[in-house]
Amino acid sequence: MDNQQFRMGSSGAGETFPAEELEALVARYGWFAPLRILREVRTGKPDSLLAVTAPWRGRSSLQERPVDVSAFAATASAEVIDRFLRQTDLRIVAEEGEPECEVRTEPELTDADEVVSEQLAEIYLAQGLRDRAVAIYRKLSLLNPEKSIYFAELIGKIENNN
Repeated sequence: MDNQQFRMGSSGAGETFPAEELEALVARYGWFAPLRILREVRTGKPDSLLAVTAPWRGRSSLQERPVDVSAFAATASAEVIDRFLRQTDLRIVAEEGEPECEVRTEPELTDADEVVSEQLAEIYLAQGLRDRAVAIYRKLSLLNPEKSIYFAELIGKIENNN
């Protein structure tokens, strides 16, 4: 094998090593697919073990061509904005036949829709809002009759600690 240098990707950060060293690494760590992929890229020959062990695997990013950064740098941000503004038909318009309805920005809750939970009652207790906590425990008692004794005890404790 020739003594060409092979440059690793971002993990190698500028490190280079001879092709023989790549082959030695593949021989030693044959299970490590990225090494096999790097060897495929370097030699241009497909690795039969990769094809057998992981046929479902898609194309590796190690096999992709490097991105030409100068092409990105050549396009100024002002040019991108100008190109966008020159495009026509950027408005979003409702199609015919679609119902026109009012857009609501706040939920409409009634007293019946009030959110009740043991956690909310505990928060009210921690804030010193005992009346609100008792009201929530009473609603929970009505919603969960199997736990009504539990809620009655909590209500009694709160009322006795006033």
